[in-house]
Amino acid sequence: MRFLIFIVLMLGVTGIACAQMTDAQVIEAVKSAQAQGKSQDEIILMLSQKGVTKEQVLRIKENYERENAGKQGGLAQENRERIETISLENRDVVLVTEGDKNSIFGRNLFSNKNLTFEPSLNIPTPENYVLGPGDEVIIDIWGNSEATVRQVISPEGSINVSNIGPIYLNGKRIQEASSYLKTMFSRIYSDLASENPSTFLKVSLGQIRSIQVNVMGEIVMPGTYMLPSLATVFHALYAAGGVNNVGTLRDVVLYRNGKAFKHVDVYDYIMNGNNSFDITLQDGDLINVGTYEKIVTVAGKVKRPMRYEMKGEESLSKLLEYAGGFTSDAYKKNVNVSRKGDSEFQIYTVDNEDFVDFTLADGDSVMIDPIISRYENRVTVTGAVYRPGNYAINNSIKTVKDLINVVEGPREDAFLNRTILYREKEDLSQEMLAVDLGKLLRGEIDDIPLKKNDRLYVPSATELRGDYVIDIRGEVKNPRKYPFVDNMTLEDAVLQAGGLLESASMVRVDVSRRIKSPNSTEEAPAEAELFTFGLKNGLVVEGDPEFTLEPFDEIYVRRSPGYREQQNVMVNGEVLYPGVYAKRSSNDRLSDIVKRAGGVTSKAYVNGARLLRRMNADELARVSSALQLAKHSSRDSLVIDSMSLEKVYYVGIDLKKALENPGGEADLVLREGDVLHVSNYVNTVKISGAVMHPNAVTYHKKMKYKDYVENAGGYSVDAKKRRAYVLYPNGTLAVCKGNRTKIEPGCEIIVPLKSMNKNRMGLPEILSLASSTTSIAAMVTAILNNTK
Repeated sequence: MRFLIFIVLMLGVTGIACAQMTDAQVIEAVKSAQAQGKSQDEIILMLSQKGVTKEQVLRIKENYERENAGKQGGLAQENRERIETISLENRDVVLVTEGDKNSIFGRNLFSNKNLTFEPSLNIPTPENYVLGPGDEVIIDIWGNSEATVRQVISPEGSINVSNIGPIYLNGKRIQEASSYLKTMFSRIYSDLASENPSTFLKVSLGQIRSIQVNVMGEIVMPGTYMLPSLATVFHALYAAGGVNNVGTLRDVVLYRNGKAFKHVDVYDYIMNGNNSFDITLQDGDLINVGTYEKIVTVAGKVKRPMRYEMKGEESLSKLLEYAGGFTSDAYKKNVNVSRKGDSEFQIYTVDNEDFVDFTLADGDSVMIDPIISRYENRVTVTGAVYRPGNYAINNSIKTVKDLINVVEGPREDAFLNRTILYREKEDLSQEMLAVDLGKLLRGEIDDIPLKKNDRLYVPSATELRGDYVIDIRGEVKNPRKYPFVDNMTLEDAVLQAGGLLESASMVRVDVSRRIKSPNSTEEAPAEAELFTFGLKNGLVVEGDPEFTLEPFDEIYVRRSPGYREQQNVMVNGEVLYPGVYAKRSSNDRLSDIVKRAGGVTSKAYVNGARLLRRMNADELARVSSALQLAKHSSRDSLVIDSMSLEKVYYVGIDLKKALENPGGEADLVLREGDVLHVSNYVNTVKISGAVMHPNAVTYHKKMKYKDYVENAGGYSVDAKKRRAYVLYPNGTLAVCKGNRTKIEPGCEIIVPLKSMNKNRMGLPEILSLASSTTSIAAMVTAILNNTK
C-alpha cells in the first residue's frame, strides 16, 4: 500500500492523461515487476508508458482499503504500523512467571518484548469510541446510491461534506456519530431515513488520531508521549519502560482533568486477569507512579520464590498466594519471618492458623523450610519374603508377625532360625535384635512390637551357603560351570554341557571332589577325592552307576588318544599336480609330498624351492619375547613397534638332496599347514642394503661376490662389510666370506649399515634388514634359530 501511495505522488508529477489498463491489470503488473526485482523508478515509468493515471491508482488504493477494512478490525494498516513504532526497542527480559529469585515480581512486565500492550486492531470499530480532531472517518454508502467519503475531523471538530456542509462529530461516540450522519446524509439520499430504505450508510474509522499523555513519577523514562487514541494505561507504562527500582506496581494513579480518576493495581491484573481498570486514555491524561510501600522476600519451598511488592495490611497468606503456594515438600505447620528492627534483626515463627492475620513489613524475609527427610511410620522388610519393601505402622501392622503376614509370609528358602531386626535407638544409633522367626510364627515366643524405622532382614539359606556349581571340562560341546542340583549324575552333567564331542574318550572320564571335613582338627592327607568312569552313549558303563555329583565337583572328559583330525599341506609352483594334500602319517616328508604331487616339472628350479611354515604357540611366544628384547636394546624402538609380526616363516630346505635321498637328513618332516613352493628358474641376483645403488643383476657363473657388489656401485660409506650375508631362494642364510661366498641364481646379497652403538641395533640396520624381500621372514628365521 505504501508503494501505491508513492506511485500516486509520482504519477501526479508525470501528468499522463488517459488510462489504458484496468485496475486488476495495474495490480498484477506491479506485483510482477516487484517479483522481477525492478526498482520503483522502473515500475513508475512502465505504468506511465501504459497510460496509468494518478486518479486510477488512487481509486485502486481506496478499494484495497475498503476490502481489507474487516480484516484489519475497522482500522487501516497504517495505524498498526504507526502504533508499533511507539513500542520500545527489543530488550533482553525475563518473563514474570520465571523464578528469578532476586527480581521483584511483576517489574519486568513492561520490559518484556513479548508483551506490548498495544491496542488490538483485529476488532470492529468500537461503538463507544469517542471521536475527536485528527480521527479519519470513512462513510460508506451503498444500495440505490453508492459513494465513499473519507474525511479527517478538523481541529474545530467537524468534517465538510459536499452538498451538506460542516458536520460536527467532536465528542460523539461512533454509535452516536453513525445516527447523526445518517440524519445529515438523508438530505441528499432521501431513502436513507425511510421505513424501508434501499440506501444504506456505515461509519468506520480510518486513521486514528494521536493523543498526548504525560507519564511521571518513578518511571524508567518519564515524559510526554504521543500515543494512539486507543491506548490504555498499560500501553503508556510500556512506552515509558515500566517502573524503576523504587516505583510501585500496586497503586498507579491516572489523573484526568486535574483529579485522580483511576487507581491501577498491576498485581490484580497479573494474578486475577482483571483489566477493568485498564481504561482508554484521553488527550491530556497524566499517569503518576509513586514509590513502593513494602518489598518482601520469600524463599524456600514455594512455587515462585522471589521478591514481592506488598501494600497496606496484606498478610502472610496473601504473600503465599502471590508466590503460587507451597510446594509438595514444604513444611506447612509454621514459617519463619525475619524482620529488621530498630537496631537488630527479629524473627517471628508464625503458625499456619495465623497466616491470615500476620501483617508483613517492608524488608521482611520469609523462609519456607522443607519437611524432614525421614518417615514417621515406616518399617522395612527385606530378604527371603515374597513382598519385600516399605510398609506403614498402622492398625493392621503393629508387630513382627503382622508384618510377615502382610508380606505373604517367608519364602521356602528362608532361614528362620535367626532373622535380624535393626532398630533405631533414641539417640539415633542402631541396635540389632536376633529373632527366631520360626518360633515366633509358631507362637513359641512372644511377638515383638514394631517401632518406626525398624528393618527386618530374613536371610535366605541359599544365599548363606553361596552358589553351588559343578565344573565340566574337556571334550564336551559347552565346557563351563553349571548350577548344581541335588541328585545330579555324571550323565546329567554331560547332557547339560551339550553332549560329548566325537573326540571324547569313552573309557576315561575323571571326577575330582573337594575334601570336606568341617569337624577335623588335623590337615587332610589328600588334596582331593578322585573317581574314574567309562562311558557309552553318554551313560556310565564302568564305575559306580549310582554315583551322584556333589557341589563343586570338577569333571574332566579326556580326549581319545586314537582320535586324529586331517592335517593338510600345500604344494604349488612347478609340480605336476599342485594343490592341498592330507598327510598320511605324522612322518610324511618333502619327498613323499612331491611324489604324491606327480614330481617336479621340467621348468622347476629345485635349488630354489622354499617351505613356508606356520608358527605354533611355542614359536610365537619365543619370537614375541625376542622382539621385546630387541625393542628394549634398540635406540629406534618405534621402528620395531611399527613392524608387524607375521605368524609364518620360511624354513631353509635343500629339496634336491631330499629327492635324491628320501628319508635322509635333508628330507624334512612336514607339519600341518606347511606350504612347499617349487619355483622356476630365476637368473638374477639382488643386491640390497648399504650399497650405492641397490638393484638386481643377471647371474653369471663366473662372477664372484665382489663382482655383484661392484655392479651395485660398491659399498656405501656406512656399510658394515664383514656382516654382509646372502639369503638363498630356499630360505637359508649364509655369512659372506669374500669371493669364497657361494652365489646362486635368485639369491639376495644384503649389506647392513653400521650402528652408532655397538651394543644396540640402530635404525639403519633395521631399515637395511627391512629392505630385503623377505625382511620379517628373515628376522623371524634368525630369531627362531638363535633361540633354539
